[in-house]
Amino acid sequence: MRVLIADDHPLILAGIKRALEEDDQFEVVAEARVGSQVLPLISQTNPDLALLDLRMPEMDGLQCLDRIRQQHPKVKVVILSVSTDPEVVQTVLNHGASAYIVKSVNPIDLSSALRQALEGTVFSAIGLPAKRAQEDAVKAAGLTERETAILKALAGGLSNKAIAKELWVAEQTVKFHLTNIYRKLDVANRTEAARYAYEHGLIDSPHAEHA
Repeated sequence: MRVLIADDHPLILAGIKRALEEDDQFEVVAEARVGSQVLPLISQTNPDLALLDLRMPEMDGLQCLDRIRQQHPKVKVVILSVSTDPEVVQTVLNHGASAYIVKSVNPIDLSSALRQALEGTVFSAIGLPAKRAQEDAVKAAGLTERETAILKALAGGLSNKAIAKELWVAEQTVKFHLTNIYRKLDVANRTEAARYAYEHGLIDSPHAEHA
């Protein structure tokens, strides 16, 4: 997988390159320090993916992203930024980025995140604070606020009757919501629903609660 990386901070550029070169599936084919270098380098090196800093002199990551989408539509683009602002994240994804990675992400996770972006299995932000990541996961699953509350109670081991009592609803209402939850998560029962919720970050891990 041929990668172009662009960042105006030499230390970050070197760190990204080192993290990727430790994975033999990646080859860094070009490095840019300013945004204006990105398009010419893409034309010269034909990368599979461009990893761009959001804030760069001469042309920022968003402008580069727009140009790449127009001129090199086959090249996937991942944006790197220090910002965890949900509006910034959404703007970047709306412009066609395959992923948004926060710079605080563990370097060990970088190659995995880029692989997901190349495979088209992630169109979201990586490295956001846990609460924001959890909200994104719930949104992606299409769960309502009430369904999320029932899923948390279910994962906590409560029976339908106990869930109904806790949420002040009829037991039949709980069953109705559970049917919708199972359908949305594509699971068959309570155990699978709880496992899915933990594995996909829809609810906090029980280990975190008892630590």
